[in-house]
Amino acid sequence: MNLKVYIGLLLLFLVNSAWTRTVRQVYDDLDPEHWSHYTSECPQECFCPPSFPNALYCDNKGLKEIPAIPARIWYLYLQNNQIETLSEKPFVNATHLRWINLNKNKITNNGIESGVLSKMKRLLYLFLEENELEEVPAPLPVGLEQLRLARNKISRIPEGVFSNLENLTMLDLHQNSLLDSAFQSDTFQGLNNLMQLNIAKNSLKKMPLSIPANTLQLFLDNNSIEVIPDNYFSAIPKVTFLRLNYNKLSDDGIPPNGFNVSSILDLQLSHNQLTKIPPINAHLEHLHLDHNKIKSVNGTQICPVSIALEEDYGYYGNIPRLRYLRLDGNEIQPPIPLDIMICFRLLQAVVI
Repeated sequence: MNLKVYIGLLLLFLVNSAWTRTVRQVYDDLDPEHWSHYTSECPQECFCPPSFPNALYCDNKGLKEIPAIPARIWYLYLQNNQIETLSEKPFVNATHLRWINLNKNKITNNGIESGVLSKMKRLLYLFLEENELEEVPAPLPVGLEQLRLARNKISRIPEGVFSNLENLTMLDLHQNSLLDSAFQSDTFQGLNNLMQLNIAKNSLKKMPLSIPANTLQLFLDNNSIEVIPDNYFSAIPKVTFLRLNYNKLSDDGIPPNGFNVSSILDLQLSHNQLTKIPPINAHLEHLHLDHNKIKSVNGTQICPVSIALEEDYGYYGNIPRLRYLRLDGNEIQPPIPLDIMICFRLLQAVVI
């Protein structure tokens, strides 16, 4: 995996915890004389930790409305309540918000006051999972970096809703009610820096149109996808992690070199209807093909390079990089064919 991919993934998965730790460290030595000031500003329904004055914890309080948010707050935790509306009034003074967690509430699109989100100019992280949304809320803050909308009832993506979100790196729409018709050629227009797109557990029968070109991780598990279009991945040349588990892919639905893509390092095709291993690229490192209908494996046929050439170049040539191969839940009988081991010399684990 190259350095750029590592850097991108670190930014995507570690920035939350690193940022929070940094802020905590800054305020760990807060003068106790100031604690009473922060406590007096704290809504009575919530908790304001003196050692972390930029955070407001109102989670698990049975709230039906959002209390007035103090001006100093950057991190707002409102998950696990009964909140139905999102209005501008509680946020009048909260102009520095970076992070809002509203997961597990009862917010509907009609309950979101027009423009309330877009006025949060500094907001970077917005969590609205497990609510009652039926479409992606709009307009959104232009500075957003992560938008999590999983486990709602979303079936519609308004036109242009993402057009100004150039900083968005993660978009999570998994476990909603999205059909193929929800995705148009311009749906993701503007998401120039998107790195992770999760559309798993929806109702797709086709691969979505016009995935942002910089996408590194594409999750499409638990849909009903049957076909991979020719040259589909040429439009997303940086895709590294691809998950298509629990779909309806058959041998006929995959082009001859559909997954022979040099950028893909982790390919997951578990729980489909494949009877043979599709052609793969020499750069692939992890391949999941468990619970298909594969009866046999021929290492010479699936080897992405000529075994004869591999013998010539040895470990100094372009030998396949596959390290993990999962084939359990098929009709393959051990032992592992010798030509598999000859081809994939870096294999560390094979599950049959």
